Amino acid sequence: MARLTGSVCRLCRREGIKLFLKGERCETAKCAIEKRGYAPGQHGQGRRSKFSEYGVQLREKQKVKRIYGVLEKPFRNYFAVADRKKGVTGENLLETLELRFDNVIYRLGFAPSRNASRQLVKHGHFFINDRKVDIPSYILKQGDTITINPRKVEKTPIKKALETMKNRTLPHWLAYDFENKQGLVQALPVREDVTIPIQEQLIVELYSR
Repeated sequence: MARLTGSVCRLCRREGIKLFLKGERCETAKCAIEKRGYAPGQHGQGRRSKFSEYGVQLREKQKVKRIYGVLEKPFRNYFAVADRKKGVTGENLLETLELRFDNVIYRLGFAPSRNASRQLVKHGHFFINDRKVDIPSYILKQGDTITINPRKVEKTPIKKALETMKNRTLPHWLAYDFENKQGLVQALPVREDVTIPIQEQLIVELYSR
């Protein structure tokens, strides 16, 4: 399976914004943006170049890909699906990205970052509708339930997550039943649920060239 490699902190510095790729570390003074708020590389501290219109669109696409941990080919496929659906293409794209299995696990609070949630999914920690699914890119639907694999309940990451989940505010489209340890996709995500500043229209314009 293809995946992003290398220092994720460099990705945040390249985009000039916190992408929250390292979970709790991003909230501390150790965050690379806090310590070195300039682009990586030999000339990172120099004056930033002014991007062309295409460059601005490209950077926005790269930023969104990095937030959700998606490579170019699947991202383009997501866009093609979003473009065919009724409604606003950019919002359709964000809805699909939010419904990825790894993102839902992150949003529920089972992992401190999307990268960590991908690892948990690939290692078979969760069921969807009582069936084990280990594909991070699996797209959930409204009404789907997420439960913990009984064989993984005592694993440290899961135990730690369950201890802190009651203090976590979930987006309106997700719910969690603490008694039954079951998550629910109770609605479809909307544009307002994406809190990181994203200009999805720039991505639409890029792919419409």
